[in-house]
Amino acid sequence: MSAIQTAEGLEVTLAHDFDSWRRAVSASFVPLHVEADRRSGFEGSMRGRHLASRDLSMIEVAASSHTVLRTSELVAASERKYFKLSIQLAGTGLLLQDGREAVLTPGNLAVYSTDRPYTLAFDGDFRSLVLMFPHAALDLPPDAMAQITATSMSGSDGLGALVAPFLVRLSENLAAVAGPNGSRLINNALDLVTTLFNGELDLRSAASRDPHQMLLARIHDYIEVHLPDQALSPGSIAAAHFISTRHLHDLFRELGTTVSASIRERRLERCRRDLRDPVLADRPVTAIAARWGFTDSAHFSRIFRAAYGLPPTSYRAAVG
Repeated sequence: MSAIQTAEGLEVTLAHDFDSWRRAVSASFVPLHVEADRRSGFEGSMRGRHLASRDLSMIEVAASSHTVLRTSELVAASERKYFKLSIQLAGTGLLLQDGREAVLTPGNLAVYSTDRPYTLAFDGDFRSLVLMFPHAALDLPPDAMAQITATSMSGSDGLGALVAPFLVRLSENLAAVAGPNGSRLINNALDLVTTLFNGELDLRSAASRDPHQMLLARIHDYIEVHLPDQALSPGSIAAAHFISTRHLHDLFRELGTTVSASIRERRLERCRRDLRDPVLADRPVTAIAARWGFTDSAHFSRIFRAAYGLPPTSYRAAVG
């Protein structure tokens, strides 16, 4: 196996035997069990970039037929939770998770989570693009995401026709991610991915005509739009949806959280994005906090540190 770093900072791994590939796969993503029916003549390659400051990876994978398994034992031994979005570029594959299976054909997308077992099998030579990012980077509740894991999403129509080409083009120009606008490119990519997933959830809610899920989807959309509004509160959210605050709290209790905690977590993530953005390097921390509804700077500093381990100013300096 050979691993090199190009002049553009891209990480390239070439494996000419199965054992080397097995080690490379777990090192590049999360620990995985790798199997292959035919190991002789195995070839595999990975090309991409890992952004340590964002705990995010974008890697193009090409290899001979094999199967990867994220077993219960491997899940139990891992602390971090990631989503992996795969875009099939060539060949076919099969993804199994949460009791569902998705056939991966060229142009289609599928998402899966590393905190639960999954199987990904390729019966021939293939090529795919994998975007891996922490659960916390996605502004959607985990229980909602569990509804769309291992489901095939079209990359040729609807939102997929907008998202897939952008991600593929970004993978072809990964050197730009390290440039001054790299953070914005990544933020745009994550926003597009969130929009894609939210669209899939909306379609499922409409198809099932489940009023409960449709109401939750509208509430989450409302919160996203009104995050900068300091007046955003359980009362204003409930009033906008013609429900009682008690009903609203019950809905979020079912998700394992509270309305206020959900708002706070989303605002903190927006602040963290802005603090990483080199274009906003001269903007005061207090201005960034106020932009997302935090008017008490001391309170903001405390909860930011509790969430991310550093006060806002130190966090900005560490990732700058």
